Amino acid sequence: MIYKAATLLAAPEEHASPLVPHTYELVVGIFAFAVVFFVVGRILVPRIQKTLAERTDAIEGGIKRAEEAQAEAQALQQRYAEQLEEARRDAARLREEAREQAAQIKAELREEAQAEARRLVEAAHAQIEADRQAAFAQLRAEIGRLSTDLAGRIVGESLEDDVRQSRIVDRFLDELEAGSAQAVR
Repeated sequence: MIYKAATLLAAPEEHASPLVPHTYELVVGIFAFAVVFFVVGRILVPRIQKTLAERTDAIEGGIKRAEEAQAEAQALQQRYAEQLEEARRDAARLREEAREQAAQIKAELREEAQAEARRLVEAAHAQIEADRQAAFAQLRAEIGRLSTDLAGRIVGESLEDDVRQSRIVDRFLDELEAGSAQAVR
């Protein structure tokens, strides 16, 4: 029966105008419109109205809060202006005290810097002397080693004995220092 009804509805009418829709199209269109109208009217519209009401309340509440915040900000601004004026007076007094203290601290720091500079110069001189002594000792050892090698080649025998080598080197360097001391005078 449903099949017969569908074929009758689907069968093209011979004298149908291309501008007028078929009956089955009208029925389906009305049914779809009713479903969409019901869904939109019963479900979506209340939700949209609720959301709009919440937004309106939020905006109105925001405006009230903004007005209250502005009044509070003006009161705070007045209080800050008073505190700023007091702070300026205190700052002027503190600047004057700071200038006096700065002059005193500057003099103390200058004295401390000069003492520190003297200490650093003395430490540098001591370090230079220590480095000179270390270099002299190292040079003395190197000269001794070279002298021993040279003497061993000249004499033709090995001077590998450390005690003998040390005595020879010390004697040679003492004679060398004595000779340079007489040449300087």
